[in-house]
Amino acid sequence: MSNVLLNTLYKMRALLFISMYLISNAVTFGQEGSETADDLFTISSPVTLDLGENEEAEDELYVPKKKKRKKKVFYGLKTKKRFTKKGIGPGTTFELFYVLKEFEKPETFVRDIYWLDYRRQEIRKGGKIDPKFGAILHGTYKKMRQNKIIEQGIFYKGTKHGRWVTYDKNDLLVDKRKYYKGWPKESQVRYYDSEREKMKEIIPIEYGEKEGYYYYFFGNGRKAVEGEYHWDYPVGDWVEYYASGRRKKIVRYAKNPHDDEFRPYIWKEWNRKGKLIYQKR
Repeated sequence: MSNVLLNTLYKMRALLFISMYLISNAVTFGQEGSETADDLFTISSPVTLDLGENEEAEDELYVPKKKKRKKKVFYGLKTKKRFTKKGIGPGTTFELFYVLKEFEKPETFVRDIYWLDYRRQEIRKGGKIDPKFGAILHGTYKKMRQNKIIEQGIFYKGTKHGRWVTYDKNDLLVDKRKYYKGWPKESQVRYYDSEREKMKEIIPIEYGEKEGYYYYFFGNGRKAVEGEYHWDYPVGDWVEYYASGRRKKIVRYAKNPHDDEFRPYIWKEWNRKGKLIYQKR
């Protein structure tokens, strides 16, 4: 059997597994008392993330012409200018950017949060951020080599926002991506209500494939399911919750999305009181 066929079968099996326990949740949620099956499967048409009418203007930190934007203030938040330097000679790379003047913990479900590690003097992605030794990136960003821009974009409270572009050594555009507060522009969102205020599901999509953190929510706003996609495959641990917020189940997938030998399995399961009732040995 070819690798292509094996990959296709694995993907179908993984998606079927997810669908089965999401559907099974419809019964469980109804028993919980705060959600019903009807609640979970209303307003099912997804909408693509939208930057709004001033999409391009947002990329350029648009402000009205009569009102000059204050220096070091982006989206109404004060920042400090910082830079990093790596390498020597012609290969030296500079990063010019801003960080929040006052630490603010990112309140987001986005996977990738960018911050400046003062101890390493470098920009890091993810991990635990200690306010004493780090600061959240916020505002314009430029990466340069030999006075030429090789990457440029905007950060919003640690997340990539608006238009991000990269160039080669000949100033030719290599890549262009758009984000909305950390979510790739192609990502899809489902809502419980027609006003799009009560979020139901976030499907991370980049270049037509699922990539990033996936979330499914109860009608009360709490997480029902969370997991990660990589190259269109579910990877790592997917966690299912009760409507009360307690963990219900952990389903384990392969860390490598192309591991054809790995089979998803339930690793742990708890009852509504938080007592562990099953663990795979």
